Amino acid sequence: MAVTASAVKELRERTGAGMLDCKKALDETNGDIDKAIAVLREKGLAAAANKAGRIATEGVVESYIHGGGRIGVLVEINCETDFVGKTDQFKEFARDIAMHIAAANPKYVRREEVPAEELEKEKEILKNQALNEGKPEKIVEKMVEGRINKYYEENCLMEQAFIKDPDKTINTLLNEKISTIGENISIRRFARFELGEGLEKKQENFAEEVMAQVNN
Repeated sequence: MAVTASAVKELRERTGAGMLDCKKALDETNGDIDKAIAVLREKGLAAAANKAGRIATEGVVESYIHGGGRIGVLVEINCETDFVGKTDQFKEFARDIAMHIAAANPKYVRREEVPAEELEKEKEILKNQALNEGKPEKIVEKMVEGRINKYYEENCLMEQAFIKDPDKTINTLLNEKISTIGENISIRRFARFELGEGLEKKQENFAEEVMAQVNN
């Protein structure tokens, strides 16, 4: 049974879990929303929604520098109390997120931050690509919707696959930490700097370098 966008939306509203996690849960349960809620609860993802509305103004600004100063990342991650912000578990999570940003190079934290103008431009490009591939117009819209989701997965931090565990999204990892630590946690913002970015230079794969360091 194909999972509909409306079912994903309903599950997300009822649990507060991420869209990708909701879709996976619905896929596992053949579209049964009640069973999908149970799946999310077992994974600790629905429970995180209960804490999502709580104010988180403490935390840390974590930095990560790679390759002798060739890539630098600053990321602000918030929690509810100064006590949690100083724990090794929270600091390790912040470090992992900073390292992930260095390797995966997201443009935004979440899909809601993508400017409407950029999104419409991307949709138009994808629509033209599908038409140029000879796809019937009646299915082009669905193809564009699927490819836009791929765009989100590539460009939005919360929907990217975690570099240390590609079976988890960053949103899944975040919700697991919320459930484990017991406080609301929010990845608020980040900045990523790459030496010589925007200038003509020899192309090198910094993501592979970062991953090599992670695996060592």
